[in-house]
Amino acid sequence: MTKLSLLILSTALALISMSASGQRVQPILETDSLLINLHYLRSEIRDGDTIAHVLLDEVRIIPPWNFQNRREERRYGRLAHNVKVTLPYARLAAEKMLEINNEMAKIKDDRERRRYLRSAERELFAEFEDPLRRLTFTQGRLLIKLIDRETGDTSYNLIREYKGGVPAFFWQGIARLFGANLKDEYDPDQDDKMVEHIIQLIDMGLL
Repeated sequence: MTKLSLLILSTALALISMSASGQRVQPILETDSLLINLHYLRSEIRDGDTIAHVLLDEVRIIPPWNFQNRREERRYGRLAHNVKVTLPYARLAAEKMLEINNEMAKIKDDRERRRYLRSAERELFAEFEDPLRRLTFTQGRLLIKLIDRETGDTSYNLIREYKGGVPAFFWQGIARLFGANLKDEYDPDQDDKMVEHIIQLIDMGLL
C-alpha cells in the first residue's frame, strides 16, 4: 500500500492551491460576562396582532435505498463501512490544505513559500502516512474519489496544477495499477449514486 498511500497524499497536497472558503458569522450581544445570540424575526400584523415569522431549517427527506437483490444489499453494507472509514480522511485533508493555503497567502517571498511548503509536506506525510497504510485497496480507491468530491476537481488536475504534468502522469500510472483513474470525476447521479446516498445519511446522523 505504500505507493497508493503516496498517491493519496500527493493528491491531498495538491489542494494547497485552493482558496479558503468564507465562514458565516452570527451577531452576538455581550452583556457583562454573558454572550447572547441574537435572532432577528420577521413580523406580520393581522387583525391588530403582531405575528412573528420564524424561518425553519430545511428538512431533507432521504428515502431508503431500493435494493434490487441481496447481493446489492451486501454491496451497500460494505460500501457504507468503507465510506465511514475514508470520508473523514478526505474532509480532514481538505481542511488541512485550506489551513496551509491561508498561511501561504501571508508569505510574499518565493523562497520562504517553498520552504514552508516543504515543511508542510513533511508534516502531512508524518500525520497521514501510517493510517493510510492500513487502508485496503478498495478503501484507497474510494478515498481518491472522495477527495475529488470534497475539492470539486479531479485528482489528476490538482496534481498537475500543484506539481506539474510529469508528476501527474506518473501518479496516474500508479493509480491505474490499483484499478483507479485520477481523471475520473465524482458522479453523484450515476456511478457514485450509492456513495452519495450513504454520505447524505452519514451527514444527517442516520448512518
